[in-house]
Amino acid sequence: MSISGFLSQLLAIVMALFLAPLLMGWVNQWRCWLQNRSGPGVLQPYRMLHKLFHKESVVAEHASSLFRMAPYIVFGCMVLACAIIPTLSTDLPLSPAADAIALVGLFAVARVFISLAAMDIGTAFGTLGARREMLIGFLAEPALLSVLFTASLISNSTALTSIVEYLAHKEFAIYPSLAFAGIAFTMVSFAENARVPVDNPATHLELTMIHEALILEYSGRHLALIEWASALKLFAYSCMGLALFFPWGIAEAEAPLALIFAIPALVFKLAIGGFLLALIETLSAKMRIFRVPEFLASAFLLAVIGMLVHFLLGA
Repeated sequence: MSISGFLSQLLAIVMALFLAPLLMGWVNQWRCWLQNRSGPGVLQPYRMLHKLFHKESVVAEHASSLFRMAPYIVFGCMVLACAIIPTLSTDLPLSPAADAIALVGLFAVARVFISLAAMDIGTAFGTLGARREMLIGFLAEPALLSVLFTASLISNSTALTSIVEYLAHKEFAIYPSLAFAGIAFTMVSFAENARVPVDNPATHLELTMIHEALILEYSGRHLALIEWASALKLFAYSCMGLALFFPWGIAEAEAPLALIFAIPALVFKLAIGGFLLALIETLSAKMRIFRVPEFLASAFLLAVIGMLVHFLLGA
C-alpha cells in the first residue's frame, strides 16, 4: 500500500463521515425553502447527533444482543460502503477487496440486521417496518445490480474504480445505455434512502412509514448511529451516482495532487444533487405502499433496457 493510496483512502472516509450529515441538512433546508418554510439550517444534523450521543440509551427489557449490535453493524457497513466508492480518487486500497456486487451485498447486510433488530422487540410497528423494508430491498437490489452491470459492460469490469477510470479519463462519449441506467438508478435511490415518493422521512404515520418504523425503539447513541448511517447511505448513493454518471473531477491513481481539486468538485456536485433531490421531492407526492412494487419494477425494466441497448448498439 502506497502512502498516497493510504491518504486517499483515509481522506475518503473522513470526508464521508463529515459531509454525510451536511448533505442531509442541505437537502432538508432546500425542501423547506422550496415549500416556502423556514429551514432548520444545514448544521441541524450535527446538533441532533451531538444531542443523541450525550443522551442515555433506553433498551427494552426483552431486547437481545442483536438489538444492541445492529446500530454498530449498520454504521460499519455504511462506512465501508463509502470507503470502496471512488468519491475523490481511484487510488483506494480497499477497492480491490470489493467490487460493485459486494457493494450491493453490504447494503443488503445492513438491511437484514436493521430489520431483524426491529422485529427483535416484538412490537407491531417494528415488524411492519421490517416487512416493508425487506420488500423494498427485494425489489430494489435486482434493479441496482442491473444498473451496475450496464456500467460494467461498458468498462469490462465490475470494480467501481475501473469503471470510473474508463468513463472519466477517456474521450467524451454519449452512452444511451447509461441514460436508461441513470433513470433507473435515480428511482432505486429514492426507494433505498426512504425518500419521497416511496417514503417520507419526516412522517410517523403508521400507515405510510417504512424507515421510521424500524427505529422507533432506539434512543441515545444507538439512534445517533442509525441516523448517521442513514446520512452515510444517502451520501454513498449520491457518490455512486456521481461516479457512474458524472465521474469528471475524480483524481487518478497516478495523480495524488489532483485531490486538491477533487474535494471542491465533489462538494459542488453534491450541492447540485442535493438541490435536485429536494426539488423532485417537493414536486412529487407520496405514493401508496401498494404502488411501490410497480415503481421499482419500472426501474428494473429501465435498467434491463439499458443492458439491451448496450448489447444491440454497443454504446
